Amino acid sequence: MTEVRPTQAASASLWERDEELAAVERALDTLGADKSSSGSLLVLRGEAGIGKTALLAETRRIAEARGCTVWSARGSETLSSVPFNVVRQLLQPALLSLMPEEAREYLGDWYDIAGPALGIADPGERQADPQGVCDGLVAAVRRLARRDWPLVLLVDDAHWADQETLRWLAAFAERLAEQNVLVVVARRPGEVTGDSARHLDAIAAAGCSVANLSALTPDATAGLTRATLGQHADAPFCREVWAVTGGNPYETVELLAKVQDSEIEPTESAAGELRALNRAARGGGLVARLKDLGVEATRFAWAAAILGTEITVDLVAELAQTSTDDAGRCAELLRTARILTVPDPANPQADDGDLQFVHPLIASAVYNSIPDALRTAMHGIAARVVTDNGRGAAVAARHLLEVHPDSDEELVEQLREAAREHLAVGAPGAARRCLERALLEPPVPEVHARVLYELGCATLLTAPATTVVHLQTALAMPGLDGGERVDAVVRLSQALLHNNQPEEAVRTVEAEAARHPAGPAKLRLQAVQFMWEGIHAGEATSPGRSARLADLAKTCTGRDNSERALLILRGFDAMARGENAEEVVEVCDRALVNGRLAPGLGWTDPEWGIELPMMLASAYAFTDRLDRAESLYSEALRAYESAGWSGGHLSLAHAYVGLGHRRRGRLHEAETSLRKSLALAERVGRRLPLHWSATCNLVDTLLARGHVEEAWEIAEQYGFAPPYPSTIVLPDPRSVRGRLLLAIGRTQEGINELAAAEKAAAVRGHHNPVLVPWAVDLARALASVDPPRAARLATDVRRHAERLGTDTAIGEALRCAAALETGQRAVRLAEQAVAYLEASPCQYEHAAARVEYGIVARSSAELRRGLTLARSCGADGLVAQAESALLSGVV
Repeated sequence: MTEVRPTQAASASLWERDEELAAVERALDTLGADKSSSGSLLVLRGEAGIGKTALLAETRRIAEARGCTVWSARGSETLSSVPFNVVRQLLQPALLSLMPEEAREYLGDWYDIAGPALGIADPGERQADPQGVCDGLVAAVRRLARRDWPLVLLVDDAHWADQETLRWLAAFAERLAEQNVLVVVARRPGEVTGDSARHLDAIAAAGCSVANLSALTPDATAGLTRATLGQHADAPFCREVWAVTGGNPYETVELLAKVQDSEIEPTESAAGELRALNRAARGGGLVARLKDLGVEATRFAWAAAILGTEITVDLVAELAQTSTDDAGRCAELLRTARILTVPDPANPQADDGDLQFVHPLIASAVYNSIPDALRTAMHGIAARVVTDNGRGAAVAARHLLEVHPDSDEELVEQLREAAREHLAVGAPGAARRCLERALLEPPVPEVHARVLYELGCATLLTAPATTVVHLQTALAMPGLDGGERVDAVVRLSQALLHNNQPEEAVRTVEAEAARHPAGPAKLRLQAVQFMWEGIHAGEATSPGRSARLADLAKTCTGRDNSERALLILRGFDAMARGENAEEVVEVCDRALVNGRLAPGLGWTDPEWGIELPMMLASAYAFTDRLDRAESLYSEALRAYESAGWSGGHLSLAHAYVGLGHRRRGRLHEAETSLRKSLALAERVGRRLPLHWSATCNLVDTLLARGHVEEAWEIAEQYGFAPPYPSTIVLPDPRSVRGRLLLAIGRTQEGINELAAAEKAAAVRGHHNPVLVPWAVDLARALASVDPPRAARLATDVRRHAERLGTDTAIGEALRCAAALETGQRAVRLAEQAVAYLEASPCQYEHAAARVEYGIVARSSAELRRGLTLARSCGADGLVAQAESALLSGVV
């Protein structure tokens, strides 16, 4: 133990903390050495009062002495339900010091996304994407860090931080390699469960160092006692101080302060008084001490504990129902009693008031000492006080959550308004809590169903099973009529789909459509039914669905969005079935307005969702209209990035941009987009359709590049194997996995997988040979073992390709046929394949056809042309094949 120590009792928590302080100094050395170095994270873990806060304060002192910028924040037991509370404390002071135009410049595109969560910008009209807000907050710190380098972030009592902050902190910790920032997090072990515990574990896992703080040893306690009370404190007295406090630094400090206040001599004869003094410093003893200060001081302390943050004398006076003068006297009494203190001017917070509790243990003890009924009543008053002071419904909500249900219509409306505010800033969890509490009130009958509907909308993406229950209950009650009821049914069907209940989703909209007369509402429900049937990969399609859809679409002129939706659905269905591509494109074009998506059908419009524009773009992509498909994919990417939607929607956008690159033959660009998609999909969750889309397309692209081992590694790592999803994935995952198995030499397994793809396609009536390319690969695989079947497959592929009529489909069919032939017939078919694929927009397939034609025709000129094309596509496998043929003298 270091002998030289500060003489103030407040420094108790720094005794025996040499290792932790050395870790801090090493991290600060790294931080200040180079602007381009990676960030680091230190986690301080220990029980209450063990000295975490003091270590953070010392970290601040050391960092500021080295010229670092330090931002800090602290979780609170009574504020853990307030979304973005801790991250606002952390970032607001720096942002509010800027002029609005400066803040917008620093945050750039993220200003409108993260600004509302930080309280520096008004929220938009649309519900914010939580993942996008989280990413925006990460970007905000990264950009501000460049301005304020070297930057240190301190987060105290992280176990009490709100979930939104913990989610951000976990995401930030994962990306510390990209930003030169030192983060120091202090937390207690245990304390929380569920998502908060998961986020805290992720933060600890990302940390460079996790320090588990231990209690003071008897020697350290003795040294501290003598530094505080004088060197004459004898050994028995010092040992009793340690025995009474267990070496807890906070309790030691408080006990020694009581010894000083009581003017007790630190000798063995007085050691027996220490236990009674220690009880008075915490728990019930603290409460008794508070009551000794008088009724007014007690009510003042209670009101301060209820507020929890922004504790000003005026607000506390209003809540405690006392005069400002009396409140000022109470504040002084509580400061003298070491219950309240003034905020540290060296550690400014955006929400600092006039006062704060000396320690979280004191705040918790005071809050828990309030009689239950009175505490509930005071929360109700606090809600009114903060609302009257212009703090808004979202701030008042945390108090309203604590009020006993009492059929209060106004409270229900306040909670609904708070939920809307929470959703607008990207905090659906907080919105859910408000609406669940509103249901307990309960709402009046005519409002009850609407609250359930709003709750269902708030939990749609985060808890689809819960959403199903809420919306089914709402629809069974009076109160949702007309357009609201149709909206609720559509939302319910979406939730059922997300909950992997596609057949139930279809039945739900079908039953509701049957209740409506002919008109816009019925047409919309019919369109949604066709949409869910269209993307369901199982056998739930009703008999004659395609014919009924075709008949209905014939009557549609595209005059409203229901008709446009039906036209898109008809175009997608016809494309998947392999009908004439020109007719498919004509139907799809009728769904557009001046060549663009109609208002209400856009990528971020909530009424119809992402499925319709994706189906439209895919219909174009697999009928060789790649220019239109790519325009739509790029528009989706721009829309989601500008709106800050960086969850599943952005993952799908990157996946489809990658699909567009893959179809074009830009394989390197495709791989880049698809890896971005997969990284985003991993954050949302595996086995979801968007995860399948990213994985399937990446495997397909890697196979096209000739990176077979890497494709297999991706498949193994991300579970690209049966069972397959219940919704359609483009291209067909069975076909892609079959091709993968063939490529790694597991031929029989590959044949079996492609045969399963054949059966699944037959059930759905999907005969587009480009969308579901099982037959081409199966024919090639069977060429040597079952030539008659291979020939039949090649003939069927040719027939379906000619029915579709695209250059790509016909060219691929001819390539397949050529692979099964020999001699001059193989040469003629290969030459024809080249002619078609040269006119196709799909350059990889063109390159493959050129190489194959060059080999079969023994033409070095064709091989070199194929080699040039293969290199431009990034098709390394084709390049190697062509170079090998040229070098081996085949030509």
